[in-house]
Amino acid sequence: MKPTRSLLTSGLALLACVFVAALAYRWSLGAQLAGQQRAANQRLAFAAQSLESLLQRNEALPALLALHSRTNLALQRPDPQNLQAANAYLASAVALADVDTAYVMNTEGLTLAASNWNLPSSFVGQNYRFRPYFEAAMQGRIGRFFGVGVTTGKAGYFMASALPPEAPAPGVVAVKISLDAFEAALADGGDTVLLADGEGVVFVSTEPAWRYRTLAPLPADVRGRLQGVQQYGNHPLTPLHADGFRPADGDTLRLQQAGQQRDFSVAARSVGPLGWQMLLLADQRPARQEALVAGLAGGLCAALVLGLALLRRLDRLGRAERAASAQRLREAHGMLEVQIAQRTREITAANAALEDRVRDLQQAEQIVRGTRDTAVQAGKLAVLGQMAAGISHELNQPLAALQTLSDNAIALHQRQRGDDVAENLRLISQLAGRMGRIVRQLKSFVRKEPPALSPCSVREALDHALLLLAPRCQAVDAQIAVADFDEALCVLADATRLEQVLVNLLRNGLDAVQHQAVREVRFAVEVQADASVLLRVADTGLGMDPEVQTHLFEPFYTTKAGEGLGLGLAVSRIIVEGMGGTLAASNLPEGGAEFTVRLPWAVDVAAQGKAAHPAIQDLP
Repeated sequence: MKPTRSLLTSGLALLACVFVAALAYRWSLGAQLAGQQRAANQRLAFAAQSLESLLQRNEALPALLALHSRTNLALQRPDPQNLQAANAYLASAVALADVDTAYVMNTEGLTLAASNWNLPSSFVGQNYRFRPYFEAAMQGRIGRFFGVGVTTGKAGYFMASALPPEAPAPGVVAVKISLDAFEAALADGGDTVLLADGEGVVFVSTEPAWRYRTLAPLPADVRGRLQGVQQYGNHPLTPLHADGFRPADGDTLRLQQAGQQRDFSVAARSVGPLGWQMLLLADQRPARQEALVAGLAGGLCAALVLGLALLRRLDRLGRAERAASAQRLREAHGMLEVQIAQRTREITAANAALEDRVRDLQQAEQIVRGTRDTAVQAGKLAVLGQMAAGISHELNQPLAALQTLSDNAIALHQRQRGDDVAENLRLISQLAGRMGRIVRQLKSFVRKEPPALSPCSVREALDHALLLLAPRCQAVDAQIAVADFDEALCVLADATRLEQVLVNLLRNGLDAVQHQAVREVRFAVEVQADASVLLRVADTGLGMDPEVQTHLFEPFYTTKAGEGLGLGLAVSRIIVEGMGGTLAASNLPEGGAEFTVRLPWAVDVAAQGKAAHPAIQDLP
């Protein structure tokens, strides 16, 4: 029953952690998407206001051009002189107003004069009677229309006004405005913005592949009407997505972008006098990534709480078990004393001469009991000291690295650098795994188990050690200089224990240089002729006193008052010797100390890289 109950408890705990992680993910995702929607609506309002300003700024331009005498003369007497004067006037007006084209049409829709009269794509001689803006202007209204030009093939916004009734001759003046600059400004802003007409046809898009697509399938009569006025030329006007609905403000829209299906939060609002709709699509990936981080954090917190609760329960059970054991011991001791007393009386009655021996035996028993209790207590204290010292010494560095990576992940997320956040999370996972391995290795060390020796990359072990020591380097404003060596070089060692030794030695070097003018720790590798590899760690400190060198590798000997237990070098030496190597220390002639680790060279692995690294074959 106990194994089954234990499995059930573990399963329920796991389900609880998953449930908490799911709740945290849902809550964070809702909050992130809501914030994203608010920000998108604010940016969309600014873009819509810019478009409204652009359109309203040129609203009265056709009516102003219709009042000029050259425009009237071109309609009243369309001779070459009057038409040329009108062309020149329209060209200058276009340049001053910063619009694309201006042109004059008679009542039949025939263009008599245009600002682009001298270009191959001139409007002169073209008939635009079929355009809706011409019909609206002839009815006395302001004609407004967006479409692809039938002459130039370029899209634009057309506005037209009829000449006033008092004009010498009737006609229509039209102005075409290009929205290319507005579209480019939207693209430079970094947002994905669409502008669709009243029928849902996208004619402005920061994503070129989405231009002249529809927000929803077009009915046959609408498609026929658009083709009749040639509003969008020969573009097929295919739907932008396959869901069949027209997105509104607050919807989620799935579209294909850069070859990938992505979910977008939709912010939408009406803009312009023609019932246009402007949409800002915000990619939900950053919000989902942030929610995933929150979900993982929630699950980890739940696991921590459950772990603490389990630890507390185990502690209560342990105390209860110890109390029960003490009670049983007292009962046994009481029974033993009764038996001893009874036996003593029998022996006393049988032979009074044995009283002295019984007294001696009782004294011996007390001595044995006291010695046993003292030995047990000493053993407990030794184990407790070993565990506390080992865990504190070996886990402080990974915990510091975890804090640095977590802070970096928060900063990177605020900058919306999702890939870098994912990389930091991967490193955090690696460090958590390393801490687990350190704990397992501490248990293995206590049990006197032999290390698991295998070919180990010196480069990888050094990189892991440098990662753990990065916060310490910044704290003491020092650097670790690594001399060039073969990246494929391997030694026969236990990877995690080798990293532990490198962290201890490099950390000692950083401590030695923290108050020096030159704060540098040097790491170098040498391959010896006897198939061994030397790992050298040197510093620019003051070196070691002879007295310090005598006790350097003794446990609990330290020169750092209040900063350590003096176990680092002692543990490092035991680890190195357990891997078949040696650890030595010496002073450098130029000043500073140097620690040298000698380990067997993993010749089989290194031999495979000789072809790629021929310099290895020339080593002495």
